Amino acid sequence: MTNAMILLQAGSQNPTSMMFILGAMILVFWLFMIRPQAKKAKQAKEFQQNLQKGAKVVTIAGIHGTINKVNEDNTIMLETSPGSYMKIEKSAISIEWSQALNKPAEAAK
Repeated sequence: MTNAMILLQAGSQNPTSMMFILGAMILVFWLFMIRPQAKKAKQAKEFQQNLQKGAKVVTIAGIHGTINKVNEDNTIMLETSPGSYMKIEKSAISIEWSQALNKPAEAAK
């Protein structure tokens, strides 16, 4: 056998096995990348929809405050210090930082 014949035999693989490998790669990509991202986005949307007056939150810019009013136009009035209010979008609230802020308070109760 010559080297050319060996290379020719090694290069010809079953197309079905190649499709199986491609499908497995797509499945792994979906399981480890797309699915967790979609789950996290769903949790963030639920959290933002359930915001209520009096909740302590942190914005994605790092601003700490207490919700004073939830508006119908998808915004909230955030009290940053007594008598000082900011109107911000609900989507600007960080779910991770807000939950971390409220976790010690819940554990103390």
